[in-house]
Amino acid sequence: MPSEINDAVAEFIAHQNHFYMASADARGRPYVQHRGGPEGFLKVMSPTTLGFADYAGNRRYITVGNLGENENVFLFFMDYPAQRRVKIRGKAGIVTDPDIIRALRDPNYDAQVERAIVIEVEYWETNCNAHITQRFTQEAVDSAVAPVMARMARLEERLKEAGLPID
Repeated sequence: MPSEINDAVAEFIAHQNHFYMASADARGRPYVQHRGGPEGFLKVMSPTTLGFADYAGNRRYITVGNLGENENVFLFFMDYPAQRRVKIRGKAGIVTDPDIIRALRDPNYDAQVERAIVIEVEYWETNCNAHITQRFTQEAVDSAVAPVMARMARLEERLKEAGLPID
């Protein structure tokens, strides 16, 4: 399995607005957390390094605590509209260097950054799209149906002008 992020996977990551991150404590007890943010919040820093600004959240710090004991992580990306998934295993660390945080922070996202998490990629893989049900955001659905809704409104207006019932 490849250990360097190629252009196709980097492009995939750049368009994601969420992923699941699994970590484990020193005894190996697993924990999975949803990570979300603006599209592209996880950055490809190099072919073997990923990173993201870690914003203030629910204040439970389970992943942060786990990373203090066990650096192994697993990232799971699911792109439901494209029916595609990517899996990445690596070693993660907490970073407080202001320059790295600045490089990973999204200037258009108004949230408090507490730290950065940087992941050294060990390997990545994709697998078949069997059984991935397509799902779409409300924004994507609204955009897809907007032309139909606009046409329907114009047609209803013409019917009204002609004195015909709309129902």
